Amino acid sequence: MLGSDTASHIRHENDPDYTTLLREIQLARNIQRKLLNGERPPLRSGEISGISIPARMIGGDYFDFYPLDNGKIRFIIGDVMGKGIPAAMLMILTRGAFRSAAGSAGSPGETLTAMNNAMYKDLRILNSFVTVCCADWDPRTGQFVYANGGHNSPILVRSQNRTMELPNPKGVMLGGLSGQVYIENEIYLQQDDLIFFYTDGVIEAQNRAKQMYKIDRLVPLLKEHADKQVSEIESIVVEELDHYTEGLPQRDDITIVMLKMGRRLKIGRRMLECRIKRNEDV
Repeated sequence: MLGSDTASHIRHENDPDYTTLLREIQLARNIQRKLLNGERPPLRSGEISGISIPARMIGGDYFDFYPLDNGKIRFIIGDVMGKGIPAAMLMILTRGAFRSAAGSAGSPGETLTAMNNAMYKDLRILNSFVTVCCADWDPRTGQFVYANGGHNSPILVRSQNRTMELPNPKGVMLGGLSGQVYIENEIYLQQDDLIFFYTDGVIEAQNRAKQMYKIDRLVPLLKEHADKQVSEIESIVVEELDHYTEGLPQRDDITIVMLKMGRRLKIGRRMLECRIKRNEDV
């Protein structure tokens, strides 16, 4: 005799509406993956990477890269409230707002302000919000400017093996308050410095004892492997989370974005060295 779950599954498989729904979800998943996994910008120096692993068929995390005309790369990482199809729909809304703002806004802070202005009413209607961190990185000089809208602060691993969370320029999540102005922080990266961005799914991954992975485990892992290429570090972190959770179903979307400073190019070297010296204590 078939168990109730098995019988129910067979009934669903024979239901044309159920089959159509599954096919449409799969199509939506493919669309999202293509939008999320956008082309990485070419670099003359340095490395960049990004990966998003949804907890369900469709996720609500978001990352993106936008090459600017001045040679810098503007990128964003975001976490939409909730999971599944509703979060995925908001993720698409977030992507549209970023793509619209990134080419015209002068800085990461202005980008977040424009995004919040564009999305605020819709997010209030939906009683939702989005946390984001947006940054401009100049691979030629090491200049790194960032603004934050309620997201986890990125982790900086200096090539001298010092690790720290970057100072968090406080900012309200998108959809939190109208008319927000997002302040920015600026640092200069040195050769082989690593910046690690992540969403909650990384540090809140749980094992069978319901213990979270937490940043206290993440930071030593990054320090140990910071000398590797970003693609290798990405694999190491994902495998570590898989090992830590002991095969349990993933509870939240996991998204990681990394950039690693290469050799600085000779652009205004004397001026750059002065500015780096002013920022090296950060």
